[in-house]
Amino acid sequence: MGIVIAVVIGIVAISTASILIKLCDAHPLAIAAYRLGLASLLLSPVALSQRRYGKILRGRWKLLFLTGLFLGFHFIFWIASLKYTSVASSVVIVSTNPIFVGLGSYLLLKERVATLTILGILLSITGAVIIALSDFALSTHAGLGDLLALGGAVMASGYLIVGRRLRREMDLIAYIFPVYSASAVVVLLVGLAAGVSFFGYSSRTYTLFLMLAIIPQLIGHSTFNWALKFFSASTVAVLILGEPIGSILLAYWILGETLSPWKAAGGICILAGIYAALRGDIMGGGLIINRERG
Repeated sequence: MGIVIAVVIGIVAISTASILIKLCDAHPLAIAAYRLGLASLLLSPVALSQRRYGKILRGRWKLLFLTGLFLGFHFIFWIASLKYTSVASSVVIVSTNPIFVGLGSYLLLKERVATLTILGILLSITGAVIIALSDFALSTHAGLGDLLALGGAVMASGYLIVGRRLRREMDLIAYIFPVYSASAVVVLLVGLAAGVSFFGYSSRTYTLFLMLAIIPQLIGHSTFNWALKFFSASTVAVLILGEPIGSILLAYWILGETLSPWKAAGGICILAGIYAALRGDIMGGGLIINRERG
């Protein structure tokens, strides 16, 4: 029951990200850099106070940096997509990562994917496609936004697959602190190379940066990084598909974006997919909570 509550909290937290980003009056690279940088700064006192921290990270630096690289480019692509297309299109396309995670987990991690989990992936992707098609061609720039969101999906898949391997042997804080920090450095360097200004924003925008760091990053992303200890990467990817539902509802309520019957139907498919994937992981032995402590 505790895991279910944590997952629900995580889904609600990450669902706020696209709304907060839409409200930010800043360059996408600046938004990503502040989100990751502030999250890392807030984590640093806890992470650095751990004994034998250097020993914990020994031999894992390359994989941790690779995970951070994937996360950094996930945010670069996805946050940029929100500047060109609607919340609905962006979040559902970036949430197609179960396709890539399922393939990667099977090929690279040798994880068995249960039949119900496969059904969950198919249902969730169907729901995502229904929502995306209902919001198709919002503007002349929507195609570019869709491609950027797809790039974000591929990067998020690498983030989850490598993260699954590391979380098998690392505690949560020891894992997320170097990953978030590496991501922040990657985004900052890309932003500096692109000539992006990181200063001169309004106090409202800086407040939104802090909210992004705390709510969708430290609460949302960290919840799913915690879940990687217990669930397969494929199932965690499907769980994150709850984000489009929350984001679309918030976009309707806060931004005034339309909520059509087709989007509602897509949301039902996604929920059904999440349920099927969870059942598949539990019945198929993907859930390892009895053998590991989180």
